[in-house]
Amino acid sequence: MPQFMSPSPARGLPMVVLAVAAVAMLGMIDATFADDPIPNLVGTWAGENKTISDKKGYKDWGTKTVLITEQQDRRFRGHFTYPAGTKNFFGIVHPDNKTFTWVASDSKGYNFGHILGPDRIAACYVEPGEEGTAGCADMTRQVAPQAAPQADPK
Repeated sequence: MPQFMSPSPARGLPMVVLAVAAVAMLGMIDATFADDPIPNLVGTWAGENKTISDKKGYKDWGTKTVLITEQQDRRFRGHFTYPAGTKNFFGIVHPDNKTFTWVASDSKGYNFGHILGPDRIAACYVEPGEEGTAGCADMTRQVAPQAAPQADPK
């Protein structure tokens, strides 16, 4: 039967110290995310919308305006208007408080976003398949979010 030797204390100690330090650092990172307030995305956002696809090539669509109408914790909903009508969507802010994703019930693609500042986001749409397209709009908040009504102290 083979004999397995345990590492000498001199060789094993640095690995233990490194492992404990790594776990401690992960705990600090998680605590940092937990302490950060969830960004408020409510408001009217506008910016230039540029896409690329096989069928339409490089296309500049002009200004895209998105209205995020409500948000509860990380969950939000809103709509935007485009030549074919109005699209309602709902989404989520990811736990890093920097990225978000939204979808529409009748959409073939997904909108992935990144919060660039308190009043600036990038929203990028990706749709695979025959009508495949990809594009982004770098948008700024046009209307500041409304403060939640305060409860009557009575």
